[in-house]
Amino acid sequence: MRLGRSSGILLHPTSLPGPFGIGGIGREARGFVDFLVRARQSIWQVLPLGPTGFGDSPYQGLSAFAGNALLVDPADLADEGLLDRGDLAPGPGLRDDRVEFEAVARSKEPLLDRAAERFFARRPTPLAGEFDEFVARHGAWLEDWATFAALREAHGSRSWREWPEALRTRDASALAEARARLAPSIDRARFRQFAFFRQWARLRAHAAAVGVRLVGDVPIFVADDSCDAWSRPGQFLFDANGRPTFVAGVPPDYFSPTGQLWGNPLYDWEAMARDGYSWWIARLRAMLELVDVVRIDHFIGFSRAWHVPAGDRDALRGEWRPGPGDALFEALGRAIGRPLPIVAEDLGAITPEVEALRDLHAQAGMKVLQFAFSGDPANPFLPHAHERRFVVYTGTHDNDTTRGWFASLAPGERSFVQRYLARSGEDIAWDLVRAAMGSVADVAIVPMQDVLGLGSEARMNVPASPSGNWTWRMAPGAATDAHAARLAEAATTYDRWPAAREGRAAGSAS
Repeated sequence: MRLGRSSGILLHPTSLPGPFGIGGIGREARGFVDFLVRARQSIWQVLPLGPTGFGDSPYQGLSAFAGNALLVDPADLADEGLLDRGDLAPGPGLRDDRVEFEAVARSKEPLLDRAAERFFARRPTPLAGEFDEFVARHGAWLEDWATFAALREAHGSRSWREWPEALRTRDASALAEARARLAPSIDRARFRQFAFFRQWARLRAHAAAVGVRLVGDVPIFVADDSCDAWSRPGQFLFDANGRPTFVAGVPPDYFSPTGQLWGNPLYDWEAMARDGYSWWIARLRAMLELVDVVRIDHFIGFSRAWHVPAGDRDALRGEWRPGPGDALFEALGRAIGRPLPIVAEDLGAITPEVEALRDLHAQAGMKVLQFAFSGDPANPFLPHAHERRFVVYTGTHDNDTTRGWFASLAPGERSFVQRYLARSGEDIAWDLVRAAMGSVADVAIVPMQDVLGLGSEARMNVPASPSGNWTWRMAPGAATDAHAARLAEAATTYDRWPAAREGRAAGSAS
């Protein structure tokens, strides 16, 4: 799928308003798609959709394939008779402005279990047939995930590395005994995934029907406490005892003088190459069942990755080691088809090798306007330096909001912003929105916080900060018709509304 000249909004479903303490993928998500249409935006970009682990970060997912069941909409389950209307009363400790993840789990997981119990007790038609088909189609990852989720629950949510040795090492008899003993819990885990994928399919169909494309996000790495690391240890740089020898991070950068120590296990690319990169092929195929285009986070890691010795407290002692490069993407192209629907997150220590890999295999790279105003008129992030095969952002989930960023600038940088944009900065978020929309870059994406003109209180993530992230929620009614009209005007002015071009083409043809 070619991206074409277009624009859209970056908003994770957790940030949507709704009565359950967290946004979801049901009616609120479909309503947001309708807002995008009114705003003449044709793209909705989300963060990774998997179940979260450490720090509730979507970039520390417990599975590269499973969906986050906390995003399932109980109201949609009630519409299908799997919950009663009386079940939908909000639980204690839930907020409209922030996601309190522990409170959400305490409130929502019992609802999901109640729906599962009713489903298995009744096996309603045609849902039962859809469930059986889902289990059969996704069995390659679903059975490992359901077992992992049940075992994790049985061990008080402790990391799989703290389980008994026979379960850590996947001893066949120990796993068979556990699967028999935990069969009801495993069924509930299967049902949660069925509910997630079913609701997401409805959302995607609604988006497609009104001309909105979904852009997903694939973190290059998985969490150490993940089903993938547990079920496929041979794909990672683990020692003979199954412990990581090196972990992922990045060297000192814009965000941290000691680098960022992510702690994810690193891949054994030689082992992956021997089986034709089958895990990566399955992963990208699974993601493309959910979205139209995939942003790959830390694309640089395919060219080279920062290997930090396991056990280090920061990323300073890391070293660059080569990634799979062309070989992986050639395998993906043969299996999935070309051009690959990929946006490369190519920020950071980009090299000519990374640029070549991106230009050969990705549809686009990224430009972030908040990185543009260093005072150097040759800065490649400035709008006049953009190229078409890029996606331009005012900021990303890792940046402050534009209002917060502008307030934190040194006087000289703030002055350069004002001179470059020929604006006072009183409406700085929309000044950058217009700069992004006016860029020659094929796609312009704006975080919803900037559409709403919010300050640092609405920031989604502070890199290298282990807590307090990913919690922002959009207030009920915050996205107004006035916001939609303002976005629509910008999309029309800068020719980013595909329907308008189609209409002109049809008119000229007639």
